[in-house]
Amino acid sequence: MKQKQFRFSVLTRDRGIYCISREVCNWVNQQDIQMGLMTIFIPHTSASLLIQENADPDVLEDLNQFFNRLVPDGDSLFKHQAEGPDDMPAHIRSALTQTQLSIPVSDNKLALGIWQGIYLFEHRTAPHKRMIILHLIGE
Repeated sequence: MKQKQFRFSVLTRDRGIYCISREVCNWVNQQDIQMGLMTIFIPHTSASLLIQENADPDVLEDLNQFFNRLVPDGDSLFKHQAEGPDDMPAHIRSALTQTQLSIPVSDNKLALGIWQGIYLFEHRTAPHKRMIILHLIGE
């Protein structure tokens, strides 16, 4: 059994959904593992990961708008506002989504569906540098 690990960063401009499929798929394709499991992890409490449709950009826009309605900035319900009115909503959005994804690898490729892409979901309104950790295990 082989294991590989890789880290890369993504610069976000503001709140939104950023495609990271190309970086992840390219790295997997460069590894000598034909069959296994890829784990993607984001070590942040105000950003998360998604597998979502990659064909119609309206899907991503609708998801972002839904979360804006679901967890609005500056809600007086929140005590924690150490870094501004988007701080606690970002933590809640992250808690409602995922910080880790597991994707099978078959024939040296991620076994994603034809319409699936991998995304970083930035929950803060200011630019951030987000770290992504990839861990691949297999044969």
